[in-house]
Amino acid sequence: MDHDYWMNLAFREAERAFEANEVPVGAIIVQEDRIIGRGSNQVEQLQDPTAHAEMIAMTAAANTLGSKWLENCTLYVTLEPCTMCAGAIVLARISHLVYGASDLKAGGCGSVFDIVNAPALNHRIVPTAGIMAPQCSSILQEFFSRRRKKAGGN
Repeated sequence: MDHDYWMNLAFREAERAFEANEVPVGAIIVQEDRIIGRGSNQVEQLQDPTAHAEMIAMTAAANTLGSKWLENCTLYVTLEPCTMCAGAIVLARISHLVYGASDLKAGGCGSVFDIVNAPALNHRIVPTAGIMAPQCSSILQEFFSRRRKKAGGN
């Protein structure tokens, strides 16, 4: 698997979120070298706190497959999933998780919490971290810098 290739496609989803004034996180789900789900953050647009890129991509993938189980699928996401998304990833039984930037404030896949490897849960995932991390971090930094400037902060 070419993680850079697929992460670049997830990054395009993050750019869409950026353009829509959403926190720029993008996700795609791949099965057998085919995208079966994609998403970008839509929290503001939908006024839905659960409308994270990963959740939208998982819903699309489940609809594509006609199944709640996303076994033999790889989720590519530009930012380490939060605890909500990490829990959903486990429940969906995603086989592999690949993410770009680590989330040192709210990461649910090893940085703050490690939901995807919790021994009490019935499914575990060893994530691959740091794919295109500089680009994934940079778009987030630019987004929040612009937001602070609009708010009159530094």
